[in-house]
Amino acid sequence: MNVDARLLDSVALPGARELVCGLPFERRGAGRGRALFLHGAELEVHDLGALFAGDRAPAAVFPLPWPGWGGGAHSVAPDGTFAAFSGQRSVRAVDADGATRWTYGHACWDQLVGHPHTGDERQVCTGSESGSCRVSDDGRYVWAHVVLEAGDDPDDYQEGWVVLDARDGRELARLPLPDSVASGSWHLSHPDGAHMGLCVGMGQDGVLVYWGRRDGRELTVHDELNDGLDRILYDVHPDHPGFLTLEHNGNDLQLHALDGTVLAENDELRWDHSCGFLDGDTVMATSDVGYGADPGEQATWLLAARTLETRGRVRYPGGAADGPVRPLGDGSWLTYDATTDTVHRWTV
Repeated sequence: MNVDARLLDSVALPGARELVCGLPFERRGAGRGRALFLHGAELEVHDLGALFAGDRAPAAVFPLPWPGWGGGAHSVAPDGTFAAFSGQRSVRAVDADGATRWTYGHACWDQLVGHPHTGDERQVCTGSESGSCRVSDDGRYVWAHVVLEAGDDPDDYQEGWVVLDARDGRELARLPLPDSVASGSWHLSHPDGAHMGLCVGMGQDGVLVYWGRRDGRELTVHDELNDGLDRILYDVHPDHPGFLTLEHNGNDLQLHALDGTVLAENDELRWDHSCGFLDGDTVMATSDVGYGADPGEQATWLLAARTLETRGRVRYPGGAADGPVRPLGDGSWLTYDATTDTVHRWTV
């Protein structure tokens, strides 16, 4: 069954592609989503509703702490009062006026022994590996994926997951991650307000997924999906207690409980790395044209959120918008037009 897409809004701006294809979109509880864009030496925060209403002025702007460092996945507090930056050798909280609130130092992401560092407090090197951080939805904590130890012996290398006090950067809890050798990572807040998700990409070595909850100075963690090293964490929704993952080669989509139990699966097509909850009842995903598939097989699909049964194929006006999608969870989704650097927002 075909389902017609209806265009709601469009906005053209530099960096628009990242809103659909990268990691800049944040959904905070029941509030409107927002986009985080790196613009020169600054991190700009845009309210998504205001952006599509024609207001291109950022709601907040934070200076990047380390000139020359382009890695890491950063986060901004729900009230916009500070940003948490994930660097090569530290996590740094920066207030809205640009002042450093605190710095949490850690070992370098680059595993090359004895390499030089430059820049502010010798924080920057040429390594390409990076971590990530996320301010909790209540603004009280910063969860961060960091390097706990690094030394002359490769066996000394140890990544970890820490929870920091958002007021002063004090470490409240930590969990060593002995299986993690990250190329990069990202966090995802669960709508229950208690759990935080972490997805670690390790290049050809696979993917790790963790769900953590802080209990005092301990982290209670679910990592049951890591035996196969092949699940990518993609999305959550307030109407679901679990989460959505994609097999890293696109072989199937799965809906899970927080303990990793598979609640539903769809392996009818080879799926692209573009999926998420359109709303509480619907998952949106795109099928992949790779691996010698017929280009005509690429499409945007709607799936039942609790069973992942295929409901229909999205039909765009003109038939030219199939490709990466960014479902927003409120019944709308984004696509990107590369010829005009424009993001479109759609509904069915």
